[in-house]
Amino acid sequence: MKIGILGGTFDPIHFGHIRPALEVKQQLALDEVWLMPNHIPPHKQGTHVSTQDRLAMAQLICDELAGFKVCDIEAKRQTPSYTAKTLSQLNQLFPEYEFYFIMGMDSFLSLNKWYQWQQLFSLCHIAVCKRPGWQLTDQEPIQALLKHHLHNSDKPSTAGTGEIFLLDVAQQDISSTAIRQQLQQGNIPTTTMPKSIQEYIEQHQLYQASSSAQSK
Repeated sequence: MKIGILGGTFDPIHFGHIRPALEVKQQLALDEVWLMPNHIPPHKQGTHVSTQDRLAMAQLICDELAGFKVCDIEAKRQTPSYTAKTLSQLNQLFPEYEFYFIMGMDSFLSLNKWYQWQQLFSLCHIAVCKRPGWQLTDQEPIQALLKHHLHNSDKPSTAGTGEIFLLDVAQQDISSTAIRQQLQQGNIPTTTMPKSIQEYIEQHQLYQASSSAQSK
């Protein structure tokens, strides 16, 4: 089976996560996409709601979309969620699967700063989604890496790991930060999140300013 892995804080999960994942699933003919919320993000100060809430919101999305599942391997970990460690563990648990790690161009540009990043090419393929405002130039250090590992679309992929798939997806300028700011102001951003996520956030009074939360 070909499995796409989309990790992140999902704080909260929104269409900027979901729609690219759907497009990658279709373009690469993936059997499943696993949404993987992390517990302790290595590059951020922390999250704004609990791991349980973020897992629950990811599960709501998976309940709605065929071929989507929640992977809680990082959510259960009490140490920072390093991708190389996670992919190594997933390969041990599911040696018969072929993994495709999904990331945006902004993350890909800093890949050579990730923990044990070289190991990724022996553990998975990498699917890179283009994002608004990001493009790869010849001056980027990561360009040489891309040229070495870039999948040749004229030939079928035969390697089980180590290829980079550079994918065009519908660009959306949506951020969890902007969504949280709207929610703190008492506004529900209906165009950026599925209704099930909006309802979960309202029901559990998440991302509210303290004064707003206390008034309910």
